[in-house]
Amino acid sequence: MISTEKPSGTSLPFPVSNAGLNRQLAGLAPEGNVVLANATLVIEGRLSPGDIGISGGKFAFIGSAPETPIDWPRIDLADRLCLPGFVDPHTHLDKGHLIGRAGAGDGTLETAIDLVSKDRVDNWSREDVSTRMAFGLACAHHYGTAALRTHIDSQPDQFEISWDVFEHLRDHWRDRLALHGSSLFSIVFARDAAFIDMVARRVARAGGSLGAVTFPLPDLDALLDTMFRAADRYGLSLDFHADETSDAASDTLSRIAAACLRHGMKGKVVAGHCCSLALQDALERDRTLELVAEAGIGLICLPACNLYLQDRRFDGTTPRWRGVTAFKEARARGIDVALGSDNIRDPFHPFGDLDMLETLGLGVRALHLDSPVSAWVDAVTVKPASMLGIDAGKIAVGQRADFTIFEGRDFTEVLARREPDRIVMRDGRAINAALPSYRELDGPFEHR
Repeated sequence: MISTEKPSGTSLPFPVSNAGLNRQLAGLAPEGNVVLANATLVIEGRLSPGDIGISGGKFAFIGSAPETPIDWPRIDLADRLCLPGFVDPHTHLDKGHLIGRAGAGDGTLETAIDLVSKDRVDNWSREDVSTRMAFGLACAHHYGTAALRTHIDSQPDQFEISWDVFEHLRDHWRDRLALHGSSLFSIVFARDAAFIDMVARRVARAGGSLGAVTFPLPDLDALLDTMFRAADRYGLSLDFHADETSDAASDTLSRIAAACLRHGMKGKVVAGHCCSLALQDALERDRTLELVAEAGIGLICLPACNLYLQDRRFDGTTPRWRGVTAFKEARARGIDVALGSDNIRDPFHPFGDLDMLETLGLGVRALHLDSPVSAWVDAVTVKPASMLGIDAGKIAVGQRADFTIFEGRDFTEVLARREPDRIVMRDGRAINAALPSYRELDGPFEHR
């Protein structure tokens, strides 16, 4: 139960703006103590008033202060909404910001694949991949993302370059943002078991996840077996791109679930997109969801990219469906569901900036997650953290004090303005991380 009781201590002047509040927070002693009073928190899916106590960079109490009086500085948040550090479970940092160089194509998945494949062969040096990935990380950090998984194109001529870059960036960003990686290639590469073993070894060395894009191929079950055996051999989780299509006959998600059960890897698999699931008849969809629930597979919806690519038409007519998966039906079955940013400024999706508040807002609109919005905040915090196997996305006693303070007091205010001046806290301190300028990508990284 959240209490609105105010702890004792010195009350600092009321901050009328986020800029003023930021100045107050910046004046606090490093690793010191502070009470952030009158916050609005999401507790068990509902907005609740409470105070936040921070000591030594961690949450000391949530709701009300301990009974013993404490003499800590007290800052009035004036009912500002505070959310845990975002966890983005599905991105493509290595593809980011290609739009000026590779072109936008025609808005179809097939053309996007072709454009990116050509650009990868022509341009993806260590410097190129590192520059674009670092740019994306700086954007995500600025907006309040605390942990992120990026898929990494892992074709034979690319995976060593990109995984080396990944490890360097992961170590460089370690104290600011937890970076996780998953391999990505067409499932047809699993016809070469030696190649899959080589990638799995490299992924294991980097502490990543083994992943691929699945298609309804005649030998899909055998290819999945190759993937699952390699994952089991090296102690890896698996992350699949599944059924990113409007073809309701595409059923690779159910076959992934069957393979997961066949290999005894329950709870070690996630699947993204799963668009065709929403178009299957009710009996087929229920059968698939039963298997997914039994296998403990997490489902990740990518609203930005799926809205952009799915049901693309060239006859002058408007799309008839939203391209998103059966999100609510999955959660009703007890399946963990999450939202992810997916592609940003590349041929798959020419927009976006790795802002998980934007992703949440888009999910609210596209999936009707407004009953209430607070009930779905776990889809961008604790649920994706669980899928990544990390303990994050929480405002809880003992956790690292990574969270974001918004000027808005509820989601109608916060989602209306997106709040570019939100205050991002790391270890209980406000960060000072400006958005990088797109001009940093001019020259060899983005031709115009």
